[in-house]
Amino acid sequence: MTIRVIRRLFWLPFLLVIVSFVTFLLGYYGPGDPVEVRLGNKATPASVERLREEMGLDRPVLVQYGDFIRKSLKGDFGQSYSYSHLSVNQLIWGKIWISVQLGTAAIILAIGIGIPLGLLTAFKHGTLVDTLIMGSALFLYSMPVFIAAPFLILLLALNLKLLPTSGWEGFFSLHLIMPALVMGLPGIAGILRLTRSSALEVLAEDYVRTARAKGLSEIAVQWRHVLRNALLPIVSVLGLSLATLVEGAFITETIFGIPGIGRLGVEAVFQRDYPVIIALVLIIATAFALANLLVDILYGFLDPRIRV
Repeated sequence: MTIRVIRRLFWLPFLLVIVSFVTFLLGYYGPGDPVEVRLGNKATPASVERLREEMGLDRPVLVQYGDFIRKSLKGDFGQSYSYSHLSVNQLIWGKIWISVQLGTAAIILAIGIGIPLGLLTAFKHGTLVDTLIMGSALFLYSMPVFIAAPFLILLLALNLKLLPTSGWEGFFSLHLIMPALVMGLPGIAGILRLTRSSALEVLAEDYVRTARAKGLSEIAVQWRHVLRNALLPIVSVLGLSLATLVEGAFITETIFGIPGIGRLGVEAVFQRDYPVIIALVLIIATAFALANLLVDILYGFLDPRIRV
C-alpha cells in the first residue's frame, strides 16, 4: 500500500505539467484577447501593442509557459489581468476558503442525513417508509439549483423571515444555512440512494445471515458487517466530493451573493484572465488527484483485501 501511495505521488507533478500545458495552450490560441478585453473601448492598435508588450504577451508561447512554470514552482501564479493591482494568490486563496466552508457544510448535511436514511430504507426495503423516503429523494435530486434557491429564499427569508437572503459572514452564521441546503439537498438524495443499494447488496451476503444466526444483536450486525462493507462505494463519492470543495458553485454563489471561487472562475473566463484560470485548473487538478489517493487509502482501511 505504501509503495502504491508513493507511486501516485511521484506521478502527480507530471500530471500537473500536462494539465497546465494544455490549459496554457488553450488560453494562448483560444478566442478572445485579454489585452483588448482589459482596454475595452479604449483599445487602439498602438495601445494594444504597448500593453501586450508590458504584460509579456508578445513573447513566444513556450517562453511564456516556461516563465509561468518557474514562478509557479515558487508558489507565484503571477498577476491577474483583470485586477492589475492584485496578484493571483491574493485573489484566489481567500475565495477558495469561502467555497470550502460552504462545500463542507453541504457535505456534512449530505453525510449526516443521507447515510442514516439510506440504511433505514435498506432495512425497511419494500415498506411504505422505503417508498416515501426514496420518492422524496428522487424529487430532491431532480430539482435544479435555480428552482430550489428561489423557493427557499421565498419561503425562509421573505415569508417566514427566518434567514437572510444573501451575503456571507462566515461558517457559523445564518447566511450559510440556505446556500448549504441548496447544495446539500442533491447530495443527500445521491448518498441516500447509493447507501440503500449498497446496503441491500450487503444484507444479501452469507456472512450477514451467519452473524444473525450466531445470535449477534441487530445493532452489532448493522455496525460491524453492514455499514462497514456498504461504505466502500460511498467512499468514492465522498472522496470526489472533497475535491469539489475548491471548485465552488457558481449558480449558488451568484444567487446568494457569496464571494467564492466559483463566481471568480466564471468571471475570469469571460474576462480572459488566464493566470487566474490556469491557477484554478492546477488547484482543482491537484485536489482531484489527492482525493483519489485518499479514496485508495481509505479503501485499504475498510477492506483488508485491498490493503494486501
